[in-house]
Amino acid sequence: MSEEIGFSSAARLLLVAGAFVVVIAGMQAASSLIAPFLLAVFIAVIASPPLGYLRRRGLPNGLALVAVMLGLVGVGGIAGVLVAGSLGGFEASLPEYQERLKQLTGELVGWLDGIGIHTSREALQTYIDPARALGFAGELISGLSGALTNTFLILLTVVFILLEATNLPAKLTLALKTPEASIARLKHVLDSVNHYMGLKTVTSLGTGFAVWVWLAILGVDFAVLWAAVAFLLNFVPTIGSILAAIPAVLLALVQLDLQSALLVALGYVFINTLVGNILEPRIMGRGLGLSTLVVFVSLVFWGWVLGPVGMFLSVPLTMSLKIALDATPQTRPIAILLGPEVTTGGTREAHAE
Repeated sequence: MSEEIGFSSAARLLLVAGAFVVVIAGMQAASSLIAPFLLAVFIAVIASPPLGYLRRRGLPNGLALVAVMLGLVGVGGIAGVLVAGSLGGFEASLPEYQERLKQLTGELVGWLDGIGIHTSREALQTYIDPARALGFAGELISGLSGALTNTFLILLTVVFILLEATNLPAKLTLALKTPEASIARLKHVLDSVNHYMGLKTVTSLGTGFAVWVWLAILGVDFAVLWAAVAFLLNFVPTIGSILAAIPAVLLALVQLDLQSALLVALGYVFINTLVGNILEPRIMGRGLGLSTLVVFVSLVFWGWVLGPVGMFLSVPLTMSLKIALDATPQTRPIAILLGPEVTTGGTREAHAE
């Protein structure tokens, strides 16, 4: 008499949780290797539509790949030079800005005492330290710059990913038992990810350009740096626009005056409202969205695991996972839970196009 041995539901849950912890710990330990690879995947996804366009126009595969890579190197080199120059100047001036912010904090404490609200400068800086918030942008850009130190390795990985993508359908046809269904599902996932990443990159570039123009008009220092921060954090809906605005507003307050800081804040609100609430929903559709809670949790989680690169890629990674889950009926309920709110009439907004 044979007795069937199995795990209870609680035991399986503990095994899955333990495996998850081990995997995450391994990813964090290998973040210096994983982060550049994920950046290479991100760049490859963005580069694949132009590569496909050149191929459709009759350009040979090798020449199309060379043209795309030259474009990436050119654009990246120009942006890197501009941002590096602004970052160097900002880091040199940061102690002066932070000292000025501390003086303004002392003036704020004096003003609060004058209206009957008594607090100490030390207590206020314990809970609210604007000087640290001002340095956040520099830390973010510096962290990404550190990940890009292996630029040659990243570009080489991009080349291999783009080359492998052309052979992937043929390999899947030979490897899978039901290649038609699997390839169709994979194509749907990849097309959706490319669609999302391409449009998000375009709207992020528009956001960064608008921020640069507005700050340059107001005369805020290092407008190129704040435009780069706005571009990067635009990949993080809602929370990213707030994080991008704080350093620029504080710098305008220190460098110029309160009126200019308010104008900077109003400019950020207008730009992000126009892009995030009007343009992106119209061109992307509500189906390509995430819950605000999921955005916040993914930002904290991936930032903890992979550092600044994880913060930058947190929403693209989570968005790709949601698209993959939505492609299969068995996992579609999880994708719905990750998506935005539903309408009052019960229609799932996450699937409205």
